[in-house]
Amino acid sequence: MAGQGEPVIEVLKDTEKNRKGGYILVVEGAIPTAEGGAYGSIGEKGGEHLTIQQSVEDLGKNALLTVALGTCSAFGGIPAAKPNPTACKSVRAVFDEKRIETLVVNIPGCAPHPDWFVGTVAAILFSGLEAIELDSLARPKLFYGPLIHENCPRRADFDKGKFAERLGDPGCLYKVGCKGHYTNADCSIRQWNNGVSWCIKAGSPCLGCVEPDFPDNTSPMYEKITFEELTWSQR
Repeated sequence: MAGQGEPVIEVLKDTEKNRKGGYILVVEGAIPTAEGGAYGSIGEKGGEHLTIQQSVEDLGKNALLTVALGTCSAFGGIPAAKPNPTACKSVRAVFDEKRIETLVVNIPGCAPHPDWFVGTVAAILFSGLEAIELDSLARPKLFYGPLIHENCPRRADFDKGKFAERLGDPGCLYKVGCKGHYTNADCSIRQWNNGVSWCIKAGSPCLGCVEPDFPDNTSPMYEKITFEELTWSQR
């Protein structure tokens, strides 16, 4: 929110009450749920903390749909990594616990590409919800369809069995922790900073940041991970 203070809270409450089913809720960040959500608030209402958890629940149940922007909001991400003392959860997990049936569209990424968010919202506004085909993780297939591995510029090195042994070496980055063989996103095609670069082009392996088990089960980040080590949610 660009604004702050009580006027913003009033706008939120007015939207929740008077525009039911007519707004899109966008949530960035994981939802702290420990101690009744006390570890995260967006302001005060009537002298009491208005928690992130309560706000997401109240606004979510009356929204047309909810966009979980970023891996933390979509899957829990780094805040929900072990030991997770604040009991951070994804938007979908909070909705499921409260039996909120509002559609959640996940736009994961640490951080997500601006095109993924703008493109998703624009498609919905212009063509309706049916314009967005989602995968099994509620991500738009338009952006999260291809494997990183399929379009990687180092794919030929993989096919030839030419692997980097350490960061900075030429060759496929699989042995130094690349997660591109099970990560679905179009980073290699779209690239970042107006098409200037992306992780692998900059010499880093793909860290799998758009996947549900990042970072707990994609770590250590710079060590090889095999299929047998992946959890079922990753497969």
